[in-house]
Amino acid sequence: MTDTKEKNGIKNSFIMYFAYIFIFVFKGIKFILFESIPYLYAVISGTADRAYSTTKQGFMTLSEQQEALKEEKRKKRLEAYNKLFWVKSRNNYYEKEKKKLLSTLDTEGSVRSEKALVYQYVARNKEGKIEKDIFYAYSKLDVYTFLVSEGFDVYQIYTSKWLMHLYGETSILAKKMSNKDLIFWLSQLSTYLKAGIPLAEAIRILSKQMNRKKSQKRVFQAITYELTNGETFSKCLEKQGNMFPNLLVNMVKAAEATGDIESTLSDMANYYEEVEQTRKEMISAITYPTIVLVFAIGVITFILLYVIPQFEKIYAQSSAPITGLTKVVLNASSYLRLNGLYIALIIAVIIMILIFLYRRVKAARRIMQIVFMHTPFLKNVIIYNELTIFTKTFASLLRNNVFITTSVEILSKITNNEIYKEIMIRTINNIIEGRKISDAFKNHWAVPEVAYYMIVTGESTGELDVMMQTVSDYYAEEHRSIINGLKSFIEPVMIAGLAVVVGTIILAVVIPMFNLMGSIG
Repeated sequence: MTDTKEKNGIKNSFIMYFAYIFIFVFKGIKFILFESIPYLYAVISGTADRAYSTTKQGFMTLSEQQEALKEEKRKKRLEAYNKLFWVKSRNNYYEKEKKKLLSTLDTEGSVRSEKALVYQYVARNKEGKIEKDIFYAYSKLDVYTFLVSEGFDVYQIYTSKWLMHLYGETSILAKKMSNKDLIFWLSQLSTYLKAGIPLAEAIRILSKQMNRKKSQKRVFQAITYELTNGETFSKCLEKQGNMFPNLLVNMVKAAEATGDIESTLSDMANYYEEVEQTRKEMISAITYPTIVLVFAIGVITFILLYVIPQFEKIYAQSSAPITGLTKVVLNASSYLRLNGLYIALIIAVIIMILIFLYRRVKAARRIMQIVFMHTPFLKNVIIYNELTIFTKTFASLLRNNVFITTSVEILSKITNNEIYKEIMIRTINNIIEGRKISDAFKNHWAVPEVAYYMIVTGESTGELDVMMQTVSDYYAEEHRSIINGLKSFIEPVMIAGLAVVVGTIILAVVIPMFNLMGSIG
C-alpha cells in the first residue's frame, strides 16, 4: 500500500514538473513569436519610434505639443518641397558641385593667401535651407572647415575681384555698427564671458541673436574664424575695418595686456550708452524746431501760392486800391509763382554744396564750425557736447592703461571738430617736447576755464583720469540743462514767429477788403 502511494506521489510530481516545463517552453515560444519578432520589426521599420513619440506626447505640455506639431509639419513641407522636379534638379546640381569642391580642397583649395580674401559660399544650413553669403578667410579649405563645424553642408566656395571690390577692405558697402547694436553686443558679450563661456563660443551665440543684418553676421563669423586660428580679440576687431570704433579696439588691446577684458567690455558698453544718450539729446533739441520751421515754411508757401492769388482776382475785378503791405504780399506771391521752382532748386544746390564742403573740405568745415561755435545759443551746446565726449573718452583710455600718446591719437579721431583736433595735435607735440598736457588747453577760446583748471589739477595730482571723468560729468549735466532750456525757449518763440508771419499776411489781405466794403457802403 505504501509503495503504491509513493509511486503515485512520484507520478504526480513528474506530471507537475512536466506541466511547469511545458508552460515555460510555451511562454518562451509565445514571447519569441508574438513579442520579440514584432518588436524587432518595429525597431527596423520605425514603428517603435512612432509608438515612443505617441507615448511621449502624453507627457507633453500643450505648448510642447504645439511646437512638436509645427516641427512635424515643417518636416513634411520640406519633404514635399524636396520632391519637386526642379528642386531635385537643383539638389543634384549642388551635389555635383560639392564633389567638385571636395576634389579641389586638398590641392588648390588649401593654398593660403597672405591677406584674408572674400569668399562666397553656397551651403545648406541645419534647418535644410540653402544659404548664399560671403566669408573672410585665407583659403577655401578654411572656409569649408569652419562652415562644416557650424553644421553647414557646403556645395560651392569661390572668390573674385568683384567680390573683393564689394566686400573687401575698400568695400563700397562697408557699414559701421550703430551705437545701439554695439551697446547690446558689448553688454551681452561681457555677461557671457563673466559666466565662463569661451570668447569664440560667446561671439557665436551673439551672431545668432543679431543675425537680422547680414553684414553683422559676416563680421561675427569672421571674428570667430580668426579666434579659432589663434588671433587676439583686438586684432580680430581691427581686421573688420570700420565696423568697430578705433577706441574700442585699443581698449580691448589694453585689456588683453591686463587680463581684465570682461570689465573693459562692460565699461565700454556704459560709455557708448552715455554717448548715445548725449546724441539723442542733441537730436531731440533740434527735432522740434526743425519740424516747426518746415511746417511754417509750408504754410506760408501754401498761402502765397494758392490763397493770395484768389484775393488778387477779387481786387482786380473790383478795382480796389492796392497799397503798402498788401502790395508787397501780392508781389511776393506773384514772384514765387513765377520763380518758385528755380528758388527751390537754388536752395537745394546751396545746401548740397555746403554739406559737401563740410564733409570733404577741411578748411571749409573749420570755418563753418568756428561760425557755429560763435553763434549765440549754439555756442555752448557745441562746446559742452565736444568737451563731454572728449573728457569721457580720455578718462576711459587712461583708466584702462592705454599709452598717453595712443590715447591722444585716438581722441583726435573720435571727433569731427577741427578745432578740437588742433588741440589734440598740440597736446601730442607737448608730450613729445616734454611739456604738460594742460598747456595745449591754456587760453583757448573753445576750452572753458573751469575745464582747463580741472585738467591742471588732475595732472598735478596724478589723478588725470579722475579729473577727466569729473569734467565729463559736469559738462554732460550743463549740456543737458542748456538743451532743456533751449527747447523751452525755442518752441514758444517759433510758434509766435509763425503766428506773426501768417497774421501779417492775412492782415495784408483783409485790409483792402475792408476798404472795398467801406467804399461800397
